[in-house]
Amino acid sequence: MNPALIPLVTGTEVTFWVCATMMVLGALGLVLFRKAVYCALSMVVVMVNLAVLYAAMEGPFLFVTQIIVYTGAIMMLFVFVMMLVGIDRPDSTVETIKGQRVLGLIAGVLLAALLIYAIAGAVTVGPAGLAGPNAADGGNVQGLAGLLFGRYIFVFELTAALLITAAVGAMVLAHHQRIHPKAKQRDLADERMRAYAATGEHPGTLPNSGIFATHNSIGAPALLPDGSVAEKSVSKTLVARGATIDPAGLQEGTRRNFEELERVRDADEEDDE
Repeated sequence: MNPALIPLVTGTEVTFWVCATMMVLGALGLVLFRKAVYCALSMVVVMVNLAVLYAAMEGPFLFVTQIIVYTGAIMMLFVFVMMLVGIDRPDSTVETIKGQRVLGLIAGVLLAALLIYAIAGAVTVGPAGLAGPNAADGGNVQGLAGLLFGRYIFVFELTAALLITAAVGAMVLAHHQRIHPKAKQRDLADERMRAYAATGEHPGTLPNSGIFATHNSIGAPALLPDGSVAEKSVSKTLVARGATIDPAGLQEGTRRNFEELERVRDADEEDDE
């Protein structure tokens, strides 16, 4: 057999097939997983492997940006918000925005058309590669900076202005005018004592959410000594959005935890004897 006819497999090709397989699996997990936190972590897998592909194609700026900005900041922010609002509560099936299904269908059709166009272009046209950008004066990063702050400076500044406008708009919408002076700590304490004298409401702090430190989400309510749910530990926002609480299941979990605690304590006492 002629050695010249033996196909050579480069490290870039191996990296592509490994990362591409992981990206496809991550994308499938994003669509198929039922829990939102698993979907977010699957998206992290896709973004990390995309960053590795950038590195394999000698794009150091895109590699670092992909890791720091998207994987390290945005996706971790998504995971943090999911853990904060509760990941085990069921999603509400009530539509709060009229026509969102029609808009979602239109957006899905446009996205499918865009994917078909991109895949068709990738199949019919050969890869451009990064030989041209890497051959610029100073290398890849300097060439990219020359494009951003040269040919595409107007689009770059327009995008920056759009992001700043969006941030300012979010702050304006979230801001509310204070109509009462801010209550001080002494005022809050006096109000609690007046409520205790008038209605017998406990003057202490509200019960913390979570059960035996197995949860740190506000979606997991606290339990009273009799095993019932402490209503004040349940977020009013989650209740308004249709979150359901299973007191029987929480009581069963409490009972199992107490039994395990008693078993461990009895075993320790036997060992001491």
